[in-house]
Amino acid sequence: MDTTFSSDELAFREQVRTWISENWNDDLARRMTDKKTSKDAHIEWQKKLHKQGWVAPGWPEELGGTGWNDTQRFIFGDEMAAAGAEEVIPFGLKMVAPVIYTFGNDEQKQRFLPKILSSDEWWCQGYSEPGAGSDLAALKTKAELDGDDYVINGAKIWTTYAQYADWIFCLVRTDGSGKKQAGISFILIDMKTPGIQVNPIIGIDGRHTLNEVEFNNVRVPKANVIGEPNQGWTYAKALLTHERTSIAGVGWCQRRLRDIKEHAKQALGNGQRLADDPIFQKRCSDIEIDLMALEFTELRVLATAAAGGAPGAESSLLKIRGTELQQAIQDLLLDVSGGYAGIVDAEGISGHGFADQARIEFMYGRAATVYGGSNEVQKNIIAKAVLGL
Repeated sequence: MDTTFSSDELAFREQVRTWISENWNDDLARRMTDKKTSKDAHIEWQKKLHKQGWVAPGWPEELGGTGWNDTQRFIFGDEMAAAGAEEVIPFGLKMVAPVIYTFGNDEQKQRFLPKILSSDEWWCQGYSEPGAGSDLAALKTKAELDGDDYVINGAKIWTTYAQYADWIFCLVRTDGSGKKQAGISFILIDMKTPGIQVNPIIGIDGRHTLNEVEFNNVRVPKANVIGEPNQGWTYAKALLTHERTSIAGVGWCQRRLRDIKEHAKQALGNGQRLADDPIFQKRCSDIEIDLMALEFTELRVLATAAAGGAPGAESSLLKIRGTELQQAIQDLLLDVSGGYAGIVDAEGISGHGFADQARIEFMYGRAATVYGGSNEVQKNIIAKAVLGL
């Protein structure tokens, strides 16, 4: 693989870097973390990207994508991460949209894709259920056909940003007569439909990002089913392979490792620097080596996708190693923060910004090897798809 950027690619990188510096700022970042302004700030950022034509690099060009090759997409993601710029909320742009434009009909594409692209509609994901998380095919939310509608009953859990969502895409059971992977349909549901109740799940840091969503006799037009009824498992697998590829988080890892090394250059109380400690240096270099290997694996997957292929078992590999590296970096973040990481006031703040961020990222990072399909499940996928076990 040629890792040297051409002159055109270097010019593209400079264009991306300049645009981000002119449009991303600390105030926007701050408002994204404030529960009162978070949704509006995210939408403001996504609309800026949309106006520039960069909000959906992975979409087909005729539907609003950029037409970038895999190298340009890599450069864009790398520069976004280097600047600390927030990624787009994935549920609409990166998750349901590819399912709609790949498997949906023309009416569904015309109805949903433009508003997803412009961030005029906010989406959430209805996959996991109480008792059906990693074993997603064990879901029990039932959709029964009644005339031109499906009547839906059940519950979804760990539903990120459901409190803001206009729509939710769900896996529902429409046929229970065969094996559990069969009889599942992929359906789009308006969150304003009567019978939907959103129950907040408050995290250990006091934040409200997760929810349980209950469905009580919710009527949804059968026209909202994507593709063929009872074929939702096929569509879900296509979505999950793309989700797991993005979960790798190579750009985030690179940026946070740079932050750690920069912070370690500060003098300690005894006048020494953590950056000069050989054990710290070895921990950083071990992560850097693994991160470089993961980055090249991701580039190979992007190259396959750019050539018209789809990620397969490689997406599981990216998910496993990416989330393991994220947790290794979060461990290092907490260690570098020292005593500040455990000193907080009633609001959960130490007054030491680096330590506060490290603690929050460490807490959330414990779930990284679980969401998107637990790493144990990913190992089973690799064993079956690659090793034939």
